[in-house]
Amino acid sequence: MENRQSLETLKGIGEKTAKLFEKVGVKTIDDLLHYYPRAYDTFEEPKAIGELLDGAVEAVDGYLKSGAAGRNFGGLSLVTVTINDMTGKLKLVWYHMPYLKNTLRPDSHYIFRGRVSRKKSGLTMEQPQMYKPEVYETFLKRMQPVYAQTKGLGNKTIASAMEQALSVRVMEKDYLPAGLRKANELAEYNFAIEHIHFPKDSTDLLFARKRLVYDEFFLFLLAVRRLKEKRQDIKSSYVMEKDSLARKLEKELPYALTKAQKRTLEEVFLDLKSGKVMNRLVQGDVGSGKTVIALLALLLAAENGYQGALMVPTEVLARQHYESVTKLFSSHGILKTAVLVTGSMTAKEKRLSYEKISSHEADIVIGTHALIQEKVVYDNLALVITDEQHRFGVAQREMLGNKGALPHVLVMSATPIPRTLAIILYGDLDISVIDELPSNRLPIKNCVVDTGYRERAYRFIAGEVAKGRQAYVICPMVEDSEMIEGENVLDYTKVLREKLPGIRVEYLHGKMKGKEKNAIMEEFAAGAIQVLVSTTVIEVGVNVPNATVMMIENAERFGLAQLHQLRGRVGRGKEQSYCIMVNASGDGEKNARLEVLNKSNDGFFIASEDLRLRGPGDIFGLRQSGDLEFKLADIYTDAITLKKVSEDVNTLLKQDENLLLPEHAELRKKLDQYLETSYEKLSL
Repeated sequence: MENRQSLETLKGIGEKTAKLFEKVGVKTIDDLLHYYPRAYDTFEEPKAIGELLDGAVEAVDGYLKSGAAGRNFGGLSLVTVTINDMTGKLKLVWYHMPYLKNTLRPDSHYIFRGRVSRKKSGLTMEQPQMYKPEVYETFLKRMQPVYAQTKGLGNKTIASAMEQALSVRVMEKDYLPAGLRKANELAEYNFAIEHIHFPKDSTDLLFARKRLVYDEFFLFLLAVRRLKEKRQDIKSSYVMEKDSLARKLEKELPYALTKAQKRTLEEVFLDLKSGKVMNRLVQGDVGSGKTVIALLALLLAAENGYQGALMVPTEVLARQHYESVTKLFSSHGILKTAVLVTGSMTAKEKRLSYEKISSHEADIVIGTHALIQEKVVYDNLALVITDEQHRFGVAQREMLGNKGALPHVLVMSATPIPRTLAIILYGDLDISVIDELPSNRLPIKNCVVDTGYRERAYRFIAGEVAKGRQAYVICPMVEDSEMIEGENVLDYTKVLREKLPGIRVEYLHGKMKGKEKNAIMEEFAAGAIQVLVSTTVIEVGVNVPNATVMMIENAERFGLAQLHQLRGRVGRGKEQSYCIMVNASGDGEKNARLEVLNKSNDGFFIASEDLRLRGPGDIFGLRQSGDLEFKLADIYTDAITLKKVSEDVNTLLKQDENLLLPEHAELRKKLDQYLETSYEKLSL
């Protein structure tokens, strides 16, 4: 069967199920094969009832002396049964599964597996899965995949479809040169694809993952190296000699720039005056003041008669930047015009902006990806700035670059990637680092707590809201999952609405439509929403100086660098801000890891600690870094692999720059395929 065929060619997958798979980005058999598990579940030997741990997922061997009882409570149907052994008794409860009464008969024998909880009435296991002993035996010690799910599409359906896809797939020729595979001790590609889904044990899993991580980095770096223009020595059509207006504004700012900001500003200005095309990455921790560098660079371009464009990831952030630039120029008597371009503007608003841009009435253009639409015609576009650039692909950046005659490019990122990794990932960019925070910022007060602190945290949030402040609450999941334990946005919002009467609590997550997300973010930015329950979608995208509390549920499930990014959403105003990290695992080791954040607000230190503390086997739970479009690979956890792949790619291209040697034929074919499907996602 051709791997690019629709999922509907698999047995049991009709139009309805195929649409659910489409929601998680899976349309073809090939997509499914690369839909990797987010965690693994290991089945252990059943325990005696007296050995069961409260809060843990356990298995117990049960002989039923009597049948199950069924009851109804106002629309809620319950099936219960109690099992005993020499060490104690356990109550089993199922909701909305009345048919189990006929299955759970006296003298039947099952292995029951589920989460144990200690209640007033004794030990209880709710919604346990049940297996015949001989079936459970086949699962013992095997690692079962746990996939990201969506409503209506459960883990069982995904795993079943995966088994079928693996049995009917067309095996691929291994495209990695044999020498590289041997030197790096890498598994064969088809073996790796099968065993990432259904590994026999953790050794098997790590072997499969090692190969697939290597592949992700290898194809990414190979594509990037092939696409990059060697721009360092390219002459620029836009030499910026005048700087009096930009210097005047710098002096008149209501705050003094830090030494790091001044150093970065000088580096940017030198590039713009050098006569060569600028291609610079400005790395600065959350709240370090990158935006003012961008603004002064845009003003420098305008002062020299050119246009500048600033592209940001969200409409709300674009609007905020536009409003602050307009206000700043007006208050300092700067006669330069900024315009806004976003996708949700009306046709009339867009037309007016387009006219101002093409006639050069607009000096500075601020917007989202709508800036690169064909209808936008620039007049002398000399400077392109992208904010949080890993959110934009090379294709988008290239389209924006094509609006001018090879404009200067300034890339800004708050992701604290250690310098060694940044050089590998952004090899063609000069790098500036803003490594200090403005002096007027109060350090965020942090605490790592267990779930018993929640009620106190809710009272604290209510107290901050009473002072006129706002709060974020972050959950790792959008909706409830039977396989993965963790707080979810939808249920948590309901809980908080009950706990915080009179306070407006709303939610935000990535599955919402663009207009809905924008509306919620705008209302939160305006102060109409006091508490926002969200997934990590708020990591980038809105500046709310009034927000003083960041509460992160299941903090143990995030990488330190990502937690630091989330924490950076608060502490942006003059009031004291707080970050409450809830470790729901009860694991002391994970608590020790979170203590790194408790002790430091320095993103670069945290990123390096993240590298040190997380070994190559730390691959369970949520993805750790969302910077680049990798499915398995992680630039922090897999830093050593990334460095090795970079060396291997450089060596390969020195030997065969255009991959024309016969032994590289399969690799060339794979790279073409990769570019065809991933070009939009490639970050440069």
